[in-house]
Formats: sequence, C-alpha cells, structure tokens
Amino acid sequence: MGQNKKIIVMASGTGSILKALIAAELPIVAVVTDRKCPAEDIARDGNIKCIRVTRDSFGETFDRKSYTDKLLTAILEINPDLIAMAGFGTVLSEDLEKRFPNRVLNTHPSLLPLFKGWHAVRDALAADVKVTGCTIHIATAELDAGPILYQQEVPIMPGDSEESLHKRIKEVEKIIYPKVIRQFLDSDCNLQPMNIELH
Repeated sequence: MGQNKKIIVMASGTGSILKALIAAELPIVAVVTDRKCPAEDIARDGNIKCIRVTRDSFGETFDRKSYTDKLLTAILEINPDLIAMAGFGTVLSEDLEKRFPNRVLNTHPSLLPLFKGWHAVRDALAADVKVTGCTIHIATAELDAGPILYQQEVPIMPGDSEESLHKRIKEVEKIIYPKVIRQFLDSDCNLQPMNIELH
C-alpha cells in the first residue's frame, strides 16, 4: 500500500464494517459519526480518533448543506486520501463529492442498480428474487448511483428473513470491502469501475 495514505471512516451504527476495516490494518486515522453509536466505542478501542458531528434534526427542518459544511470542516483538518462510508446514516450534499471527487467509497447491500436506498434487503425479499448481494461503489451526490467497483452475489435462501439475509450480506461485505479499499488506495484512487479483481 502507498506510503502515508490516510482514510477516514464514516459510521452511524454498530460498527461491524468498521471493525473489519480496522482488522484489515488499513490506515484509518479517524472515524466520523453523526450521532452517539457503538462505532465510536470501536474506534476508541482501536486507538483511532473519533469525531462526532452531531446531526441536530431528523425531520423536515434538517439543513443538509449546512450539516455537510460542518462535517467538511472537520474532515478537511485531516485531509484524507480516501473516505470510506461504513453505515453512515446521513445523506450528504454534493459538496462532499465536489471536495473529494472519486475518493468516497460506499458499500451497499444489494446488486446495484437494483434495490437502492435504506431498505435494500427488505426490497430484495419483497421482489422474490433468488439472488442479491453487495456492491462497493464510488459514492456520488445521487444516492447509490456512483460507479461500481466490485459486486458479489449472495443467494437468498428459503425462509430468509430480512435479518438473516442482511447478516449474510454483511459477512461478505466485511471480507470484500477492505480488499477493495486496499486496491483502490494502491491505485492512487484512480481505478476504473469494475476493474478490481479480488483474490
């Protein structure tokens, strides 16, 4: 991996993906959260700087641009080479993409472009498809629409619930996301979409 690379991980939840990224010994210099969450404890346990930029509203009064500006102020103090979304619960304004073009990655629990949004696992089950999966892609201003770097299928089993299927998808994400991030950094963040082969 290139020398002196810096990753910021953005998380809002349990931190299971964050834990996998830390275990992979990626050069994570900070974890940014938008609320109090277990991911913060995982960051502290790993001796990684934790920055909380609290989201003050979850309703119609939420000012997405203002919040993104605050978050960017915190991120720019570190000036990372790469930002890895790991279950970050706030959709940000296009200003993040403008400041870090092609340097924000996200993992999503479906085979995009199928089943975008927060309920991808539930939607896959409702659609009665036989296979779903996970996608690692470059995050853009349009939700779950950025260039795809890597996808892996996960079969839907008879009797699967949203919880059981999501759990199996997460197990795959925890394996492939660190590998994609590592290759992306090694390429100086300029890999072409779908040009990643994992071994």
